[in-house]
Amino acid sequence: MSRLVSAFLLLIGLAVPALADTPLTVVTKDGESHAFTVEIADDPMERARGLMFREEMAPDHGMLFDFAREQPVSFWMKNTPLSLDMIFAKADGTIVRIAENTTPHSTDAVPSGAPVRFVLEVVAGTSDRLGIAPGDRIEHARVTPAE
Repeated sequence: MSRLVSAFLLLIGLAVPALADTPLTVVTKDGESHAFTVEIADDPMERARGLMFREEMAPDHGMLFDFAREQPVSFWMKNTPLSLDMIFAKADGTIVRIAENTTPHSTDAVPSGAPVRFVLEVVAGTSDRLGIAPGDRIEHARVTPAE
């Protein structure tokens, strides 16, 4: 589907096809691994759409936003009926901030608080349930671990 058609469907509030799924793991400081299946949003249109209009999401699924380089980013929940945990991570996968239990449909900014390359969105409460915290790391094919 062309970006123009996707943009039109987004503007009129119709669903657009889901992005391809890829595996991602969150590794906590104590060595526990938590597997997720994520969609990748890595261009401006996909990042703008994000999880808008999604009514449900499996507890082991999410969306990984890739900004290609570290930079301060900010999200909002407009047109997003699900409450989410937003996990902000550096290029090496280190989690620097987690915004837990975001407010559905809110237009309030949810900032990264530091330059990040990635934002992992998962169902609200996931971070608390799995003990995910700043300092933990995400592992994914797009993440370049620190040497």
